[in-house]
Amino acid sequence: MNTVLIPSSAFDFIKLLKANNNRDWFAANKAVYQQQAAYIAGFADSLLQAINKHDVLETTSGAKSLYRIYRDVRFSKDKTPFSTYWGGRYKRAGKHRRGGYYYHLEPGDKSFILCGFWGPNAQDLKLIREDIAFDATPLRKIIGQKNFVTEFGQLQGEQLKTSPKGYDSTHEAIDLLRYKQYLVMRRFTDSEVLSDNFLQLADQSVQHMRPFLNYMSEVLTVDANGLHIA
Repeated sequence: MNTVLIPSSAFDFIKLLKANNNRDWFAANKAVYQQQAAYIAGFADSLLQAINKHDVLETTSGAKSLYRIYRDVRFSKDKTPFSTYWGGRYKRAGKHRRGGYYYHLEPGDKSFILCGFWGPNAQDLKLIREDIAFDATPLRKIIGQKNFVTEFGQLQGEQLKTSPKGYDSTHEAIDLLRYKQYLVMRRFTDSEVLSDNFLQLADQSVQHMRPFLNYMSEVLTVDANGLHIA
C-alpha cells in the first residue's frame, strides 16, 4: 500500500476558500478543488486501510468517507456555500460495533480526530446513563488513564446545565450523567497534519480510542444478563 500524505496545497486551498467563499470563485477554481480533494481522499483511504487492520469498518473507501464541500444552508444563518475544512467519517461495521471515527482537517491548528456519539437517540442516551448511574467505575477508569488524559484531555461533548430527568443532583456520577454527547477527541497542529508520520499519529489515536468505544458498544448492545439486545 502506498501511503498518501496530506500536501500543504490542501491547506493552501482551504485558506483561499475561506477568503473567497462564493460560487464564482469556486467555479473558477474547481479543478484545483478536485485535485486537492483527491489528495485528501487518498489519505483517507490509507487511514481506512490502517484502521481495518485492528477494527472493522463499514465505509468502503476514503472517497466514500469524505464529506461534500457544499454546505446545506437552508436552515443556517451562515449562508456561505462551502465548508472551509476537509472532513469525513468512518462507520464501524456490524450492529455490535457501535460508533465511528470522524476526521476534521483545517489550517490554523484546528484539525482533530474524534470518536463517540454526537447525537445519541433517546434510547441510547438512556442506556448510557443507566449504566453510568449503576456503576461509573468502568468509564472513569478509561477516561482517567494517564495515556487518555495526555492524548485526549477529558471526555468531550455538550452537557446539561441541570441534572437529567430522573437523577438527583447529588448523584456521585452526576458529572458524567449530565453529558448529552459522549465524545473523545485528539487535536493536531498543522505541522503534525502535514508531517510524514501523520498517518501513524492518526491511526495511533484511533487505536487509543478503542477502550472507550468498546465500553460504549457493550453498554449499547448487551443487557444486564450479558445477552445481546435484539
